[in-house]
Amino acid sequence: MNVNLKNLVSITEANQNFSRVARMVDESGTVVIMKNNAPRYLVIDIAQAEAESLADDESVADISKRLIAKNAAVYKELAK
Repeated sequence: MNVNLKNLVSITEANQNFSRVARMVDESGTVVIMKNNAPRYLVIDIAQAEAESLADDESVADISKRLIAKNAAVYKELAK
């Protein structure tokens, strides 16, 4: 995931002005909240989170299909 430096917010600022953080998420999709000058929390648009989750599921399915095709002879032997 790429992080835009414009989307970094201190935890103090997020605590005091969460509506600003929410607007930033609406505009860019994600905001990283910093704690002690280190990235600590990620605020992400729910639609984007669902899309990324679906992509992960599709990747697993693609890998499974490839492994099944690669080892088809072994699976046929095991099925006997």
